[in-house]
Amino acid sequence: MANVKGAPKGARTPWQVTCSVWYAMFMREAISRTMADRMGWFWMVFEPFALVAIMVGIRSFIRGDRLIVNAPFIPWMIVGMMGFFLARDGMLRGMGAIEGNSALFAYRQVQPVDPVLVRNFLEGMLRTFVFLLFIGGGLMLGLQLYPDNAIRAMAAWLSLWSLGLGLGLVTSVAATMVPEVGRIIRMLSLPLLIISGVIFPLNQMPHWLLEYLMLNPIPHGLETLRLGFFENYQTIHGTSMLYFWLVTLSLNALGLVMHLRFVDRLKAK
Repeated sequence: MANVKGAPKGARTPWQVTCSVWYAMFMREAISRTMADRMGWFWMVFEPFALVAIMVGIRSFIRGDRLIVNAPFIPWMIVGMMGFFLARDGMLRGMGAIEGNSALFAYRQVQPVDPVLVRNFLEGMLRTFVFLLFIGGGLMLGLQLYPDNAIRAMAAWLSLWSLGLGLGLVTSVAATMVPEVGRIIRMLSLPLLIISGVIFPLNQMPHWLLEYLMLNPIPHGLETLRLGFFENYQTIHGTSMLYFWLVTLSLNALGLVMHLRFVDRLKAK
């Protein structure tokens, strides 16, 4: 017996099919990400911890805490690194999502954009969990890691998550179509860490150079995230979430258009 629309009774809607695909891919990615390697959870926590320890050691020589206005240096750096890793991982993990799930494209329900969306969601959840561990551990050690404005901090965190999604959508297509692009982007991830104001404040840069550095949307999100944690923190001159969201929405739109335009070529790779 058919329903009004002519579909068999009990047939699933396209949205239900999509949700089933996302759930199955999420479980597959989660198991692969956290259980395939016995040290998976350890490295997720140890990477930012090791970087913080290295930077604290460097600080003892250059006294970097004197460069931060109205914010303790170590919590300031932890917040910045967590926010940067959230956006960076969305970009880097997205690049390998299509190739890593190419066998699933034999099913017509699975599209190349699906693994990118699922991986970004999974990475964001893992980074959020690790960040909460750092906040809890920092509070136990007496560090000022509790957000003064929780709503602003959460909004900035979700904004950086959205930026990572946009970057992942664009780079997933570009790196799949031209593999050399992926190598170049991975090489640029370390310089991006420095010029995004993660380790050292950009306020100390010359004004003419700062104007170019602030074309990068990541510092805008990081400074707003830090302002959510440290109420009296002096953000970098020119910080604008309007600019951040214009870039983020543009990247997301461009990425979705690229996936629609090259869907057949992405499946054939």
